[in-house]
Amino acid sequence: MRICVGCREQKPKKELVRIVRTPEQQLILDLTGKKAGRGAYICTTEECFRKAVKGKRLEKSLDLPVSSELTEEICALLRNNF
Repeated sequence: MRICVGCREQKPKKELVRIVRTPEQQLILDLTGKKAGRGAYICTTEECFRKAVKGKRLEKSLDLPVSSELTEEICALLRNNF
């Protein structure tokens, strides 16, 4: 079980998407859940992701600022179901 940083609900890991801060200090969407680095989990909805960004919960979880370009890129992926 993992907690979504957007809605703060506890859900099984397979129902969530992981966002990873890599050792190179990049943020990427980890669909496999196995990439190396610090991770944060969100629901597969754009709404939860926007809540996590707006409340700066994603930045706090990953200790890295989230750029607006990355926000739009991840939102587009979530809208299109990856």
